[in-house]
Amino acid sequence: MAMDALNGAGPLMVWLVVLSFVFIECAFIIGLFLPGDSLLLTAGIVLAQDDHGWHAWLLSIVATAVAVFGNQLGYHLGRRTGTALIARRGGRVLNEHNLHRARSFLDRRGFLSIVLARWIPWVRTLAPLIAGAARMDQRRYLLATSIGALLWVPTLVLLGYYGAGLLDSMPWVQTATMIGGVAFLVIGTGYGIWRYRQEMRRPPEQRSAIPVSARD
Repeated sequence: MAMDALNGAGPLMVWLVVLSFVFIECAFIIGLFLPGDSLLLTAGIVLAQDDHGWHAWLLSIVATAVAVFGNQLGYHLGRRTGTALIARRGGRVLNEHNLHRARSFLDRRGFLSIVLARWIPWVRTLAPLIAGAARMDQRRYLLATSIGALLWVPTLVLLGYYGAGLLDSMPWVQTATMIGGVAFLVIGTGYGIWRYRQEMRRPPEQRSAIPVSARD
């Protein structure tokens, strides 16, 4: 029954959820609390149920473009507003310590850090804002974030799709994997939104602005 409900959702629902989540995670601070990696992997698994191979490939291409666009928006938001209001006083995730850790990661590795940031959930969302606030060269940033998106989105979607296909000889494992992935995604999203609301209730830490020395 659960399988019928998931399959009944169809690829259109997968597209809607994936593109929405990828854009939010790459553009806005709330994305810091969303399970982006699990979402892409689960999307591939769900599409594999009815052998929607072309959907998996096309979704990978479109979601990559959306990830780049989202990061570009995040970059320009950081360029206009800085990062002074990101850290929250007493926040468990949005705190000055984590902001400095992300900033230090970008300072040490420069161009490569933007590429690698796609694979580090909390850095993935903070990197565009920090790069924009630090006035990183726009062309370098666009190239780096495009390479990162190209390595991130298709890898996880297609890994989920073809990985699920390898389990055709064990349908019960395939079913359990898909239901588990969807359940984790739903619970993780609900928990993430709750954590975000908890963090945003705290007052901003005004001392968290990007220093001039962080520019690339």
